[in-house]
Amino acid sequence: MKNKLIAMVLSTASIATASAADLTISLTNLTHGSHFTPLLFSAHDAEQHIFEIGTAASTSLQAMAEGGDISGLASDLTALNADTTTNPANGLTAPGQTVNFDMTTMPSNTHLSVAAMILPTNDGFVGLDSLEIPTEAGTYTYYLNGYDAGTEINDEIINGAGAPGAPGVPADPLGQGGSNATGLSNSENNASVHIHRGVIGDTDPAGGASDLDSRVHRWLNPIARLVVEVK
Repeated sequence: MKNKLIAMVLSTASIATASAADLTISLTNLTHGSHFTPLLFSAHDAEQHIFEIGTAASTSLQAMAEGGDISGLASDLTALNADTTTNPANGLTAPGQTVNFDMTTMPSNTHLSVAAMILPTNDGFVGLDSLEIPTEAGTYTYYLNGYDAGTEINDEIINGAGAPGAPGVPADPLGQGGSNATGLSNSENNASVHIHRGVIGDTDPAGGASDLDSRVHRWLNPIARLVVEVK
């Protein structure tokens, strides 16, 4: 009888160790005048990455960074048995807005990644790459940077472009962008994923080098606050 009780205790402990993790996640847009396109949050194993600094962007990452399309990343992660939450804000995350949601992860999915395009930019995105999720109950806060996918020239011209390989900025959700810009840049030095240099902009709404207003759209890192509550 004693041996049976010990076996039951050990079995219960094994189940507890291998149980799913229950998380409450919140993300706040810390910028003054930039929006995040639909967000993607994914818990996956330690070997997976949705992006890596210093390496070329995947096709799926490029689609997200240039046009806000997270469907490719979501499909890639689903194929890897990741636990993925997409678009918890049901649209854009505005400056100052906080998005909250609950997430349950499988025992094998121990690392968290986050991504969404920054609007208005050419190929900028807010991101978190493969953070090890804490295992002890508590509330953990992280600050996220803006990254450049390295797939498009940062010309800062608003022209409605959003397809991969089509130069230009899709839109300014605030409606405070300019027009008729000549283009801030015509070349890039780094074709790999890297820290974004931030919007440069200018103050000429009817011309100048950029269609982005430096008084509204300029930002410096960090650009988002992530809070993960482990229950």
